[in-house]
Amino acid sequence: MRFAVLPGDGIGPEITAATIAVLDTVDARLGLRLQYQEHEVGLAALKRVGTTTPEGVIAACRAADGIILGPVSHSEYPTRAEGGINISAELRVVLDLYANIRPARSRQGLPHYGRTGMDLVIVRENTEGFYSDRNMHWGVGEFMPTPDLALSVRKITAEGSRRIARAAFDLAARRERKKVTAVHKVNVIKISEALFLREVRAVAQEFPGIAYEEQLIDSMAALLVRDAERFDVVVTTNMFGDILSDEASELSGSLGLAGAINASATHCMAQAQHGSAPDIAGQDKANPVSLILSAAMLLDWLARQAPGREGFVAAARAIEAAVDALLADPARRTPDLGGPLGTRAYTAALCEEIGRRLVA
Repeated sequence: MRFAVLPGDGIGPEITAATIAVLDTVDARLGLRLQYQEHEVGLAALKRVGTTTPEGVIAACRAADGIILGPVSHSEYPTRAEGGINISAELRVVLDLYANIRPARSRQGLPHYGRTGMDLVIVRENTEGFYSDRNMHWGVGEFMPTPDLALSVRKITAEGSRRIARAAFDLAARRERKKVTAVHKVNVIKISEALFLREVRAVAQEFPGIAYEEQLIDSMAALLVRDAERFDVVVTTNMFGDILSDEASELSGSLGLAGAINASATHCMAQAQHGSAPDIAGQDKANPVSLILSAAMLLDWLARQAPGREGFVAAARAIEAAVDALLADPARRTPDLGGPLGTRAYTAALCEEIGRRLVA
C-alpha cells in the first residue's frame, strides 16, 4: 500500500512525522505493508524550485493508494503565475475529491463547549460552491468589472449535489443512529439551494431506513451550540460545511483533535482540519492528533475499497482508542490541551498505547 506524503508548511513536517510514526506502529503489529514516498511541497519547494507544487507531485498522488497532506500556508503563497499553487485545493480539483468528511466527537475527560456533547460527521461538498479556486474549468469564479465592484459566482450542480448526498446517506447507513440532516439557505438563495435540496431529497428516497431532516444554516449554527447531540450525519454545500465543521470541532473540544479526509470513488487524502501554525513551528509544541486521526480515517476508507483488509479496520480503531485514552489523562496531553507533552513525547506515548492495545 503506497502513500504519497506531502509534509507541507509550518508545523506540517512535525505532525506528518508523528503520523508516519503511528502508522509504522500499526504496520509493525498488523502487517499492513505500508510504503511512503515523500514529496516536498509548499514554501520550501517554492524557495528551492520556484513553485509550491513541483513537477511530478500531482502524478505521484494520482498513482498512490492514499495521500497524507500536512497543513500548508497557502495564504502566504504568491500568485499562481508566480508559482504559488495551493496543493490542497489543487488535489481536490484534479483528483475530484468531492467529499470532505469531518467527524466531531466529544471525548471523555476533555471539556466541550456546547450545552451537550456531540458525535456527528459533517459531509461537505468539496469541489463547487463559492470557492473560487475550484469551481471553474478555467480561471476563477470571482471578478471585478470596476475597482469598486467585486462579483463571485457560486456553482451548484445536480451531479455534485447528488453524489455528496449519497456519500452522506451511505455513511449514515453504517452508523448507529442512521440520520441525515441537510443544511441549506433556500429561503434566501432560492435557485441554487433549491437544486441542492432537490437532489438530496431524491437520494433520501433511496434510503427509507435513514431518518431525514433539513435545517437552515443559521439555525444549524445555533443548534450546534445548544443541542448538538441531536445530529448524526450532516450534509451541506462547500462553504457552509467548511464553517460548520470548524465550529463543531471546536465545540466538541478542540480543532486540533479534528480528523478529516477528502475522498472520491478512487482516491483519498488525509488532511488535518487546522492550519500550519507557523508561530510554533519547530518548537515541539504542535498537537499531531488531527492529522493522525485523519490517517486513521484513510485506513478505514482503504478497508472499504476491497475485501480482505480487516487489518486496516483494526489499525484505525486502535489509533482512535489510543487517542481517547491519552486525552482522558491530563498528564498525557499536549500543551494546547493543558498537558505537558511536546509533539515527540506525545507521539511516543501514543505509539506505546497503540502497541499495548494491539498486543492485547
